[in-house]
Amino acid sequence: MGVTSEAIAITSEPLTAVPALTAVSFDELYAAHYADLTVQLYAYFGDRQEAQDVVQEAFCRALARWRSVSAYDDPVAWIRRVAWNLAVSKWRRTRTALNFLRKQRPSEDHVDGPNPERVALVAALSTLPAQQRRAMVLRYLADMTIAEIAERENVAEGTVKSWLHRARTALAAQITEEVRNA
Repeated sequence: MGVTSEAIAITSEPLTAVPALTAVSFDELYAAHYADLTVQLYAYFGDRQEAQDVVQEAFCRALARWRSVSAYDDPVAWIRRVAWNLAVSKWRRTRTALNFLRKQRPSEDHVDGPNPERVALVAALSTLPAQQRRAMVLRYLADMTIAEIAERENVAEGTVKSWLHRARTALAAQITEEVRNA
């Protein structure tokens, strides 16, 4: 069997890009391959939501470059590679953050949550009118004098004394009531 002149004529022509037999739109590619890629990354992540997010991001990147990606021999392979790269990057960031947290020492100035007395105090103060509550906080927690409170609130010292007296009376009544109910 010899080489014919017809065969030489066919093969001697310059090679050109062979057009794809069927051009696939982005929507068709997405519909055909989204679920498969999500399953693959779900097996890697172990988290369905993370797998969906990574595959979505890969498809978004493909859509942004669809002119060039659609010309590839296998656009799905490009999308798969991008999705896997995103998954690995996310896994590395998570691992780095966890390693950082593991190396952290407990802070010396770590403050525990409020004790029951503080919770009771805040609850009791919240029942007072705003002016009385402010006066109590400024006097007993901020250690301000009656004159300083009067100046700050722009009222007479007698008014501040009245607010403090009424607030102490109301708090005493609450405490007495709680002791009786306990």
